[in-house]
Amino acid sequence: MWQSEAIRGLGYAVVLLACFTSATSLKSWSQSAPSPTGTAQPVATTDSSAAGSESATASPSELTIGGGDLLKVSVLGAPESDQEVRVDQTGNVSLNFIGAVHLGGLTTSEAQSLIAKKLEGGGFYNHPQVSIFTKEYATQGISVLGEVQKPGVYPVLGSRRLFDVLALAGGTSQKAGRVVSVTRRDHPESPRNLVLSNDATESAKSNIEVFAGDTITVSRAGVVYVVGDVKRPSGVTMDNGTDMTVLQAIAVAEGTNPTAALNKAKLIRKTRNGPQETPLPLKDMLSSKAPDVRLQAEDIIFVPNSVAKTATRRTLEAIIQTASGLAIYGARP
Repeated sequence: MWQSEAIRGLGYAVVLLACFTSATSLKSWSQSAPSPTGTAQPVATTDSSAAGSESATASPSELTIGGGDLLKVSVLGAPESDQEVRVDQTGNVSLNFIGAVHLGGLTTSEAQSLIAKKLEGGGFYNHPQVSIFTKEYATQGISVLGEVQKPGVYPVLGSRRLFDVLALAGGTSQKAGRVVSVTRRDHPESPRNLVLSNDATESAKSNIEVFAGDTITVSRAGVVYVVGDVKRPSGVTMDNGTDMTVLQAIAVAEGTNPTAALNKAKLIRKTRNGPQETPLPLKDMLSSKAPDVRLQAEDIIFVPNSVAKTATRRTLEAIIQTASGLAIYGARP
């Protein structure tokens, strides 16, 4: 009985070996199988060396060493090499055995490799395993600027999310735009602009990681002012990248009053040469007989009152002063 079972098991092994050999042959044939034109078809492969180099590349979010940082440098199995050093403003540190080493601008892993190479090259250790721990960053806070409730520097250790830090700053102000700029400490020349959105999916994309030393700047949205004989004189916020027209601004101000002199409305715009007045045929615009006018940030729409004789003679300075009052008191829809 046991002999027959053994023979049967051997038969299964032979069958499995034959299947494996066939599969291997089939794979080899498929990689070099001729195309209908007679040429071998290339097979997509993964370059292991490229993959290895990609994994060795530092993550974009990894902080680099900068002036003022406090480092603890150690060599495994050599406690006499342990030391704490402060990076000077030029990015240099002075280490045991090897003296001055420039670490500014390097990531921790890059600095470890550099020190290990110098220690081995100087004959101090064979294949040293160097570790660096950043005990203290010179800038441990994130600066939050622009249109937030409480601008300032907020202490942060490790990584946090953008919305977390904005919450620490009390959230955005009423005049905040949709664009938020994040500037990394190690790449100040390349700020990243993010667009805030009410859509949950888009909002999640903007909630990136932020780190100590980053600067977050919340933009200010453009504002146009509607003053005069309208139902709700106000400063109307323009979202970043959003166009607004005269009729849209009038609509946000809840329309004009029955006593408004529609054909005597004015658009006041800031120029290099000072404020410039432009007549607005508001009555024709409302009846689609004249094209709507696109607005710019800080524009003022003035709609005079037709009842008072002095309304049309209202000075430019008085109109601007009224709009400035709206800005000061934060009037908005």
